[in-house]
Amino acid sequence: MIVDDSAVVRQVLTASLASDPEINVIGSAADPLFALDKMSKMWPDVIVLDVEMPRMDGITFLRKLMVEHPTPVVICSTLTEKGAATTMQALAAGAAGIVAKPKVGLKNFLQDSADSLIGTVKAAARVNINRLIPRRQAVATSLSIPVPVAAKLTADAILSAANYAMAETTERVIAIGASTGGTQALERVLTALPRVCPGIVVVQHMPEKFTAAFAERLNSLCQIEVREAKSGDRVVPGLALIAQGGRHVLMKRSGAQYYVDVVDGPPVSRHKPSVDVLFRSVAKCAGRNALGIIMTGMGDDGAKGMKEMHDMGAPTLAQDEESCVVYGMPKEAVKLGGVDNSISLDDIAQEIITYGRRR
Repeated sequence: MIVDDSAVVRQVLTASLASDPEINVIGSAADPLFALDKMSKMWPDVIVLDVEMPRMDGITFLRKLMVEHPTPVVICSTLTEKGAATTMQALAAGAAGIVAKPKVGLKNFLQDSADSLIGTVKAAARVNINRLIPRRQAVATSLSIPVPVAAKLTADAILSAANYAMAETTERVIAIGASTGGTQALERVLTALPRVCPGIVVVQHMPEKFTAAFAERLNSLCQIEVREAKSGDRVVPGLALIAQGGRHVLMKRSGAQYYVDVVDGPPVSRHKPSVDVLFRSVAKCAGRNALGIIMTGMGDDGAKGMKEMHDMGAPTLAQDEESCVVYGMPKEAVKLGGVDNSISLDDIAQEIITYGRRR
């Protein structure tokens, strides 16, 4: 079911999705109230939902769905700063994925992005919806007062801490890859980390323009510093760098220091940013001094890169099937032989803390 107040968007989305023989568009509606009336006759497997609509906005409708009739939802949001911030609210409320749409050139853009749209809808159809429903604790966290600036140690402050030797700050790094369901999973992990922990680089499959808002949201909730990665950023304790949407991120080393390089290029493993690109670069520059973690997501991105990390002596972890929204990427990494252990989402933060304390 497609819910969008734009007739053009409904038309183009319907045509794009209907081009795939495995997808049946059962209807479209201009707002959630019209949609509910149509869905009472046949409930869809996936809903593609606009955010700004008359009578009831998309966020309100999404929250209502997750309480009354949990259903995978793909948010169709504009490529604007306001649209990105609203989309973060939708992901926190349980949305399964994002489809970006520009303010101008909409028809051509959506037609050119048909493969991405179809892939996102198919991934949503396979999610464990119970894992997407926000827990009371998660909802309370998302509504809590942001960590005060005075209480948050910046990465530079941690580097200058008297008892934190340079060898320690540069030796251990963490590489994390995630896709469908990853925004909630990453929030669970990163908010559980103390201010001082190994430097982290994250690839979360997400369109460009949205990763900056995602990083800002995490930064407001976490004790560690979280920001969108830029070329030249150092990977240091107490800092998590989120790969930019639409760009690859690589980890590199200069002497005793690790840093990231953000580059353009074709999709790898059908994604940009790609987990494989990050993991392979980490295997090359950090070897056994890195911890690799692959989390919930559809497809096989990251499996080959994790195998390379494993073969270079890096410890590697996969989120287990029971706690995944979609057990795709971790499953492929396990099948390829690149995973040392599969663990629950709730245990990942403690593994990172333990790894950082090892000599």
